[in-house]
Order: sequence, then structure tokens, then C-alpha cells
Amino acid sequence: MTAPSTRPIRKRVGRKGSGSDTDPGSRPRHARTEGDDRPRAPIRTRGLTKRYGELVAVDHLDLEVQAGEIFGLLGQNGAGKTTTILMLLGLTEPSDGQARVVGLDPARRPLEVKRRVGYLPDSVGFYSDLSGRENLRYTAELNRIPRELAETTIDEVIEQVGLSARADDATDTYSRGMLQRLGIADALVKDPDVLILDEPTTAIDPLGVTEILELLRTLVRDRGMAILLSSHLLNQVQSVCDRIGIFAAGRLIGQGTMTELAHRFGEDTAHIEAGVQTDDAAGAERVREVLKAIPGVVEVKAPRRSTTDPWVIGVKPASDETRVRRSILAAAASTGLDLTSVRPVAPSLEEIYRRAVEKAAHGHARDVR
Repeated sequence: MTAPSTRPIRKRVGRKGSGSDTDPGSRPRHARTEGDDRPRAPIRTRGLTKRYGELVAVDHLDLEVQAGEIFGLLGQNGAGKTTTILMLLGLTEPSDGQARVVGLDPARRPLEVKRRVGYLPDSVGFYSDLSGRENLRYTAELNRIPRELAETTIDEVIEQVGLSARADDATDTYSRGMLQRLGIADALVKDPDVLILDEPTTAIDPLGVTEILELLRTLVRDRGMAILLSSHLLNQVQSVCDRIGIFAAGRLIGQGTMTELAHRFGEDTAHIEAGVQTDDAAGAERVREVLKAIPGVVEVKAPRRSTTDPWVIGVKPASDETRVRRSILAAAASTGLDLTSVRPVAPSLEEIYRRAVEKAAHGHARDVR
């Protein structure tokens, strides 16, 4: 399977339209330049709510996705992620609150939103008796892209997603990963300002996942677009997203960078790994005593399997981590410890997610009582 190309896709000049400020849906679609009045937060919601009878699927959602970032919407199946996406696309109306996508209200102007937003659902479908290229031509016709421009754009997006060698094969011969790549190409044909992906890597092999995530990074870098990625796969969200929103029971219970989320939902304890060479049990005990004597150190764990594995040092409060690292270096120099490395250990998204959900559940239980 051909790997995705790293060659940037040329920004298309745009569709025919007035380009007036009163009709953002008709503006020419150039790359962002000075004075460009496209919104810096192409996705913005305030109090967005969706109810189905007594069930609140999305509960007063406040969300902003900035241009030039990948925002991960993280939550288990049934958390409200897909319902949120449907409201952003104008495919279902909110019960309360509002959304703005590329400056437009999806509930009132769904067609304009769809022209400006590329969407990849969790289960992508194509005409199986048509080739990948023919399916993209069909999408271009639906979006009224002139034929000559469409052919050039299709060639470019096919190369970008790494399907050049299979573009003229029927899609019923494509693997799941190839169909997902074709789905991204299909979303890019209309040169969107925003890309929304709902579980884009489900049931794809690890190599295919890596290639798709690298492609998303390339799109952000080369196009400056905003990408909203909905997923329940924590490691993939952590590896590619600039900011993350944790979704549970219809509520956004936390959002920010990994550092910000760790600060909010951590136990106020930071961890440091230190490589220290020791020869025997007496040497290990000496290392423990030196590390435990450093102010701010609340826990010292020796290597479990080998003396070459790092020591793990707990620091509280977490804000003292930098100071403690410097103190470890100073203590090693003054006591003669054979220190080979010292580095902070970032908390995993799995740990942060678990704590966030537990904290939200406890808060909800108190509210009910």
C-alpha cells in the first residue's frame, strides 16, 4: 500500500460567489492571509444541548476548535460525541444553545456549512462498483466544482492520501484502511476549512492508523485547517491532538492540552525518572536515602527488574517538579551518585481520563443527593 504523500495540496481559488462579508458561505477560499476575516475558531458552541425526551444526549456544551489545530473529542460510545457532530453539521437541530461553524449557524444554513466542512463518518460508504477516482468525481459534481478544476484537485488529494496506485480500482476491492483514506480524500475534494472525523481509525491495522494520523498532521501544517477528531481510543488521541476534550454522559468535563488536563485532574503529584548506577544493595539503599532527603520528594521507587532501569520519584506538589529535578542533579554531584539521566514523566491520557470521569461522577452524585 502506498504511503501518504507529504507534498502539500495547493489551496484552491474558490467557487463563484460575491465574496461579500454578509455571505461568508460564498467567499473565495484562499489560504489565510493578512486581513482574512474567516473565524479564528471555526467551530464554536455555547450551551449546545440535545434532548431526546428525558434523555440529555448533549448537555450545555461550550466548545471552541481553533484554526490550525487538531482537537480530540474523547469519550466512550454513547457519550454524546456523534450527536455533537450531527448538530455541528446541521443534520439534527439542537434543543437549546447555539453553534457556529465557519461563522455559520448549522441549524439555519446547513447546506453552506456542508460546503465548507469535510466530514468522515465512522462508517464510510462509497459506490462499490465505481473506482475511487469515480467516487471522488461524483462528490465534485455534487459540489458543483468545474470539471477541469475537479480533475486537478482529485489527482492531488489521491496522491496526498496515498491511493495513487489503486485510484482506478473498484472500491469493493479496498481494505478498511484504504476506504478511510478515500473518505478523507472525499472530504478534501471541496477544499474545506474544517475537517470533522468520527472514529476515523476504528478497525484499521496499526500501520494504517499511523499513516492516517500522520496525514492529519500534514493537513493541519500545510492547510492551516481545523480538525475535530472524535474517538474513544486514548493512545491515538494523545499521539496526534493538540488539545483534548473529555466527554462523559453528554457533558464536556474537561478540555485543554495534556499538561493542562494533567494539572486539573492529576493528584497534584508529579513523577521523575532518574537513572542511577549501583553495584549492590548497599548502594541502592544509599541512593534511596539521598533521593528521599530532597524537599518535595514524597515517594521513591527502586528499579523493579534491573539496576539499569530508572528510579521513579514522586514529587508533591506537582509544581515543584522542576526544582526537584535540579535538586537531584545537585545531590548527585555533592554525594557522588552515578547519575546517568533525569527526566519528567508525563501522565498518560488513560490515567487522566479515568480521574476526570471519576471526579465528574462523584460531583454528579453529590448534586443528586
